[in-house]
Amino acid sequence: MTEMIGSFAPVYDRFGDSHREFDCCDTTFRIQATGIRAETAVTGARETAESLEAQLNAFDETSAVSQLNRAGAVVNEHVARIVRRGLEYYDRTDEVFDIQQGRVEQDLKAYLRGDSDTLPETFDSGTVHVDGATVTSDIELDLNGLAKGYIVDRTAETLAGLGRRGFVSGGGDLSPPTGPVAVESPYDDDMPLKVLHTDWHVATSGGYRRSRNGTDHVYDPTTETVGARHESVTVVARRDCMEADALATTLASLPLAEARELAVEWEGVEALIIHDGVFRTTEGFDTHVMDT
Repeated sequence: MTEMIGSFAPVYDRFGDSHREFDCCDTTFRIQATGIRAETAVTGARETAESLEAQLNAFDETSAVSQLNRAGAVVNEHVARIVRRGLEYYDRTDEVFDIQQGRVEQDLKAYLRGDSDTLPETFDSGTVHVDGATVTSDIELDLNGLAKGYIVDRTAETLAGLGRRGFVSGGGDLSPPTGPVAVESPYDDDMPLKVLHTDWHVATSGGYRRSRNGTDHVYDPTTETVGARHESVTVVARRDCMEADALATTLASLPLAEARELAVEWEGVEALIIHDGVFRTTEGFDTHVMDT
C-alpha cells in the first residue's frame, strides 16, 4: 500500500507542457506535448526524429539511403517501409510520384543550393525490389518526398501515452494538430491562407519554399519538367502524414485540371490548390477549416 501511495503522490509533478524546436530534414521541426511526462516524451520524440533523419538523409554519406544508392542494396526497416509506399504511389499516380529519381533530386538540390548552375535535363528509370527489410535497386532513389512525412508519423507515435497528447510539425508537414493551425501564405505576407481545425494529417508543398531563378524542388518525371505548377498546395489526409506529403508533392507538379481530378478521386484526401491567385478546393476541404 505504501508503494502505491508513493507512486501516485507526485502525479501532478509529472503533468506539464513541453516543446522543442530543432533542425531536421532541412527544415525546423517542432514537437509539443501536454500531460503526464510531457518533458520525457518530447525528449524521446526528438531522439526518434534525429535517429530517423540520420538513416534517411540521402545527403549524408553514412545514411542507410546513401548506402542503398551507393551499393544497390540495404537492410533497413524504415527504408523498406518508405520504398514500399513509394512504389504504391508510383502506381496510383500513373508514375508522376517516382522514387527512382535520386540522381535528379541530387542535381536539383545542388542547383537550388547554388553549388551548380545546371539543371537536370534527363530523368531515369530502373528496377526496385523490397523483400522484408531488404531493398535492392539498380538506380539511385529519391525518398525525400516521403521521408519527412514518415519521420513526422513515427515521431508523433512516440508522443502517445495515457494522459498525454501532442503533435509534431516538420516544416509544412503536421501530425493531426491539437489545435488550430495556419496555412502559410506563399505571397510573403503574414496573413494565413486558411486556419485549419482538423484531426487529419496535413502537408503543404509549393515552389515558394525553396527556389532559385524561378525554379524549385518539384518535378514531374512523366513530362520531364522541373518546377511547381501552382503557388501552393495543401493536403489533409486521413491515412497519415506520409500520404499527405506524397499527394501535396504530386499535385504541385501536375497541371491544374489533372491535379484537381486526382485530388477529387483520392479517397481520404482533401486539397487546397492556389493557382494564379485563385483558391481551388475539393468539396470536403472546408470541413477541415475553422469557422470564423
